[in-house]
Amino acid sequence: MQLRQAKFRIGQIVKHRIFPFRGVIFDVDPVYANTEEWWNAIPEQVRPSKDQPFYHLLAENDETEYVAYVSEQNLLIDDSDNPVRHPQLKEFFEAQVDGVYQPKERVSH
Repeated sequence: MQLRQAKFRIGQIVKHRIFPFRGVIFDVDPVYANTEEWWNAIPEQVRPSKDQPFYHLLAENDETEYVAYVSEQNLLIDDSDNPVRHPQLKEFFEAQVDGVYQPKERVSH
């Protein structure tokens, strides 16, 4: 399986191509890395290919905030210039610069 370069980057604000939600990317998997149960819960007619980047989002819609796992083919750049209101945003990111949230520095041992 040939890995593709991720189209989007950590800190970028994106929206779902089909469903009405948006979010900021906080992690990227080069290919599908979730459970088979989750995969099989996606209706077959809209199930994306596993051999593409999948993105972890601090997501929001009109009613709530949550974490989403979305294939690259289902994401578009969100150019609304509206900040993301997700309560976990400050755990991962500093200020927004030119429409992209800046990841916090992580210290490891």
